[in-house]
Amino acid sequence: MGDDRRVARTLLARQGSTYAEDAGITLADRPGPLYQLLVLTTLLSTRIRAQVAVAAARELFAAGWRTPQAMEASGWQDRVDALGRGHYRRYDERTATMLGTGARLCLDRWHGDLRRMHRESGGEPAALRRRLTEFPGIGPTGADIFLREVQTVWPDVRPYADRRTLAGARRLGLPADPHGLAGLVAAPDFGRLASALVRVALGEESAGEVTRTAAAAR
Repeated sequence: MGDDRRVARTLLARQGSTYAEDAGITLADRPGPLYQLLVLTTLLSTRIRAQVAVAAARELFAAGWRTPQAMEASGWQDRVDALGRGHYRRYDERTATMLGTGARLCLDRWHGDLRRMHRESGGEPAALRRRLTEFPGIGPTGADIFLREVQTVWPDVRPYADRRTLAGARRLGLPADPHGLAGLVAAPDFGRLASALVRVALGEESAGEVTRTAAAAR
């Protein structure tokens, strides 16, 4: 257990930010940041590199579209152009449409406040996953992304570890189950650990480098 904790600490020191933080989202249990996470989730749900999706999200937010009201009011071509500035070109037109439709659904179904979805689901991950997949472009993998990130501000979702998180854990020889991983870090840090493990699974971080650095710190 001591070695596992050392590996987890080393990984957090190397890859300590969530994807939401990389996208410039100061995540909080408030309507604006939660909607921004939904936008990022939509972008991450396509077959495109995570850093491209993050860059595209930053462009959308820089344009001022940080609420469902602002996103819906934006022009379709303006959304396409913003996605292009983030080099999100392969799926730009379809995604621009989904962002507009998703904003309308967020307003109609949840009055622009995803905390309502959280309350209606009773904080149950399975119920949240079903409701998240109602948004265009968000399937089971996208729902996992949202829940993995949102657990930093929705503690009742924690510990949430999707298949990519667990794949990263296996590469590092860490427990491949949510509760085993949760025992390695303080509760508020678990969301950051989950994101860091995804980076290992995707090859954004070297499992070998992490384990060697952890071993040298003994």
